[in-house]
Amino acid sequence: MTRTVYADHAATTPVCRAALEAMTDYIQQHHGNPSGLHSSAQAAKRVLEDARERIAAAIGAKKNEIYFTSNGSEADNWAIKGAAELRKDRGRHIITSSVEHPAVIASCEHLRTMGYEVSYLPVDGHGEASADSLREALRDDTILVSVMMANNEIGTLQPIEEMARLCKEKDVLFHTDAVQTVGHLPVDVNELGVDMLTMAGHKFGGPKGAAALYVRQGIKLPPLIHGGGQERGRRGGTENVAAILGMAVALEESIRVMPEANERLTAMRDRLIEEVLKIHGAHLTGHPERRLPGNASFAFECIEGESAALMLNYRGIEVSTGSACSTGSLEASHVLTATGMAKELAHGSVRFSLGHGNTEEDIDHILEHVPVVVERLRSMSPLCNCGKKED
Repeated sequence: MTRTVYADHAATTPVCRAALEAMTDYIQQHHGNPSGLHSSAQAAKRVLEDARERIAAAIGAKKNEIYFTSNGSEADNWAIKGAAELRKDRGRHIITSSVEHPAVIASCEHLRTMGYEVSYLPVDGHGEASADSLREALRDDTILVSVMMANNEIGTLQPIEEMARLCKEKDVLFHTDAVQTVGHLPVDVNELGVDMLTMAGHKFGGPKGAAALYVRQGIKLPPLIHGGGQERGRRGGTENVAAILGMAVALEESIRVMPEANERLTAMRDRLIEEVLKIHGAHLTGHPERRLPGNASFAFECIEGESAALMLNYRGIEVSTGSACSTGSLEASHVLTATGMAKELAHGSVRFSLGHGNTEEDIDHILEHVPVVVERLRSMSPLCNCGKKED
């Protein structure tokens, strides 16, 4: 049987055992709607509110600052569109970075069609935006800044604390998409100084279908979904209590094992980077040091990343070509082109994102097959001279 190595944890993670057991027990014992008045409903409500309190504590927030959504993209949409509506009388200028998740960029572009102005912070060759560039971009009519904590494609960490401090000085709302960070690195909303923060359970061992938006107390964000009175009237729709419970359990478990897990993941990541870069025409994408513990992303000359991913899959290695949320697009990664990378090279991107289940044997397997796949793809290209000796 072919060995299978799952190295796409940035796209989604396996549900951890503790979360699965908690969800199974809940589903078997509870069926009430938490918005109801009877005993079954109130039992579900207690589980929901307990999960809210646990998730809040995990990021240094208050219980009433956590609002549940169905996914990270919904939370991003809500934060950006809601903040724009809330502050529209003060101005219509929004700032984000050029390497954001599509949910953030698309939300900003939607607002542009409604008369808002959007400025995109440039990034350096590692994909990092600077606080200085934000300082220069801030204006009297700026109402919102949204910059992600860590990039989903290349793993680069952004200077969120410094950016949030600049926004606070100007009374500008600051949102961060922390989907790739929560559960993987320590996150405290008070230390960061952010006004809103997005997280998603399936990125750290929870189930799909449960996410949350942190909204600092006092910010009366208008609802994105109208209808029921759920989430204190801010987000209509019956809560997925089982998934939310799984998210809370998974987050606590991720934080519990984080120090030891990150030491191990960082060592495997660095070994993978060191060995892959020995391949001629291989380039590391993202910051060489200030990056997520499990992220090792590359661009290979003279190959297509999609072809590499398919050939690696045939050899039992599951990876991604950048963001899973833009799969199907033939365009070069907007993240890589924003770093100044040529489109031809950006098309050769492959992302390895490691997780708790990966082992040194998995890294051995990857390192055995990646050079073979790259060489095979290059040999099939009549235009490729990469690594070939001249006559």
